[in-house]
Amino acid sequence: MRIFISTGEVSGDLQGSLLITAMQRQADATGLQLEIVALGGEKMAAAGATILGKTSGIGSMGLIESLPYVFPTLQVQRRAIAFLQENPPDLVVLIDYMGPNLGIGTYIKKHLPQVPVVYYIAPQEWAWSMGLRNTSRIVGFTDKLLAIFPEEARYFSENGADVTWVGHPLVDRMQDAPSRQAARAQLQIPPDQKAIALLPASRRQELKYLLPVMFAAAQTIQAKLPEVHFWIPLSLETYREPIAAAIQSYGLRATILSGQQKELFAAADFAITKSGTVNLELALLNVPQVVVYRLNPITVWIARNILRGSIVFASPPNLVVMREIIPELLQEQATPENIVQASMELLLNPERRAQTFADYTEMRQLLGEVGVCDRVAGEILQMLAGVGE
Repeated sequence: MRIFISTGEVSGDLQGSLLITAMQRQADATGLQLEIVALGGEKMAAAGATILGKTSGIGSMGLIESLPYVFPTLQVQRRAIAFLQENPPDLVVLIDYMGPNLGIGTYIKKHLPQVPVVYYIAPQEWAWSMGLRNTSRIVGFTDKLLAIFPEEARYFSENGADVTWVGHPLVDRMQDAPSRQAARAQLQIPPDQKAIALLPASRRQELKYLLPVMFAAAQTIQAKLPEVHFWIPLSLETYREPIAAAIQSYGLRATILSGQQKELFAAADFAITKSGTVNLELALLNVPQVVVYRLNPITVWIARNILRGSIVFASPPNLVVMREIIPELLQEQATPENIVQASMELLLNPERRAQTFADYTEMRQLLGEVGVCDRVAGEILQMLAGVGE
């Protein structure tokens, strides 16, 4: 049976790889042979997918920011549709990646209506929708929506989708995280060192808009706390050079890591981070954090004044509980001074840290039970069985 999976960016590649591993394991147990063809990245390829187009480095947030990616995205989308025309799959799985996946889902519904479409990790229309147009399109071409957030399940169900809430896949991924002691030993972090994780970028645009304010704040924190050392995990190897240059420019005591993100999160005392999946990973490992995000000012002006858009929250932990349990400094609020103030409170105020840990416990209870990827794989293979009958 052939499954086509479409996703993009670093986080989509990770989620796709976890899903492929779970599907292959279940398929092997029942003697089912799977051929998985995908838009994705290195992690999905390593999990056994044939990659039609590499999309882990194609991604942006915002209108102006997305312009450089319009042509590569269209190219990848065309390649996918040409493949689907010639080789209709038995089932399609879409993971986040709204722009391209709206096009692919619409194409499947129109030209290959017999092929079921599963949307796993739907675009966060429920959190920052500009209206119901995209929601209606998603519901229109999706046969089954597998939701990872309780609020996501409620929203899409109310708008007519066939929804199953499966829980969040990071609950599975964090099961094998090392203990703080083991992680610190592995990274050779001394007991008296304050280890702060800096996560400025998983997209190219974030190097421009987030790295300078984050590193300026880190510079001030370093001056106030001599025992601090910064750790920066790379999301893509191509970012090593600009990040290394910035470390030197800001005079930071910092180490760049590749492929040891989970170990760093287990070892860290605190994090200053962009918004995204990493916020949940940090929260599941009890790391207090400050979330920072900035877009091109023109994008923000258009969103506020023309599209009339509003964002409830930017980071997943806040979206899970639908209240602010971690500080979010967005756009004009994302200044070095504000980052330093929020960081020092979380680093030095025991009551504030204790409240964060209590909030993380509440959040964890809303993420579902362990076995998320297996539940998702089971839903998909069950649909496949229906196709084969």
